[in-house]
Amino acid sequence: MKIVIFHDYFGSIGGGEKVVIAMAKILDADIITTDTDAVKKIEPSVRVISLGKTIKYPGLKQISATLKFYFCDFSKKYDVFIFSGSWAHYAAHRHHPNVWYCHTPVRVFYDNYTNFLRSLPVFKQIFFRGYAQIFRVVDRSSISHIDHIVANSHNVQMRIKQFYNHESDVIYPPIDSSKFYFSEYGNFWLSVNRLYPEKQIELQIESFRAMPEQKLAIAGGFAQGDHSATYAKKIQAVIPQNVSFLGEITDAELCDLFAHCKGFICTAKDEDFGLTPLEAMAGGKPVVAVNSGGFRETITSPTGILVEPEVPSIVTAVRQISENPAQYHDACIARARAFDISVFAEQLHKKVNDITKIS
Repeated sequence: MKIVIFHDYFGSIGGGEKVVIAMAKILDADIITTDTDAVKKIEPSVRVISLGKTIKYPGLKQISATLKFYFCDFSKKYDVFIFSGSWAHYAAHRHHPNVWYCHTPVRVFYDNYTNFLRSLPVFKQIFFRGYAQIFRVVDRSSISHIDHIVANSHNVQMRIKQFYNHESDVIYPPIDSSKFYFSEYGNFWLSVNRLYPEKQIELQIESFRAMPEQKLAIAGGFAQGDHSATYAKKIQAVIPQNVSFLGEITDAELCDLFAHCKGFICTAKDEDFGLTPLEAMAGGKPVVAVNSGGFRETITSPTGILVEPEVPSIVTAVRQISENPAQYHDACIARARAFDISVFAEQLHKKVNDITKIS
């Protein structure tokens, strides 16, 4: 049985890309995508086919990716088709049987539409209103060609029901807990995220500005043509001396940071799921996260503290954990193992087998 995974683009390696790589390895599947800027960061055993480059301009990038997927045809080359991301599922109309592993409905067009609209200049607001209205119609039309939907969390499952009126199963994204290890509780806190506005990284910066005795290292970048370039420049413009940006890093460097940090912080607004807190836990590190979204499904009181998205709450939690981070060690490692790649592989194989039986 030949399986292929369609994924939006590999402009950078984030949580979605890590899940796709894991699925490809587990199912011995090919990956079909557009931009392959970050493919060099993937081990050579993963087979990647590019549909070509997208236009590196916000809006046009997403439209060009959509068109590439819509007009491609691999229907006679594979037996099962998996879609991942926001634009890849536009290939669904001629690729069956299929399943969409949904990280989330596109939030700027649905639940985060109003906030994103307000962030735009007036002349762009006029364009975006029309663009969003057209997109929703086209998006829902494409979803009608999806045979099965799998959500990456119960949080996303609720969005799928709300915006698509479609049922879905939940299979949590995996971590390879064997990759992570503990070395020490060092002298810095760690944050790992794409530099996107919805990650609310400014909350982290301002919280550590209020704690000059603590240090924060922020790892992660963004893909060209996304909407975040202005935001990334803004948050890096004026930072306190105890905050540093590391940019994009390798997997080995990331594991080393998890091994040596004191704790982990994440502030994303209504995060779809969030792999990085579990990766931190796999290294025995406690987590401070905002009390919303997927964080509620992974972080428990023995593994960290859920806080309100405000500086005083974050400061209090960071200082509290910093007094004795070791007390969270065993619970963090046990929690991470519940999301190990072995669990994901079993659930993924079952889903693919169910799809082939039905078809």
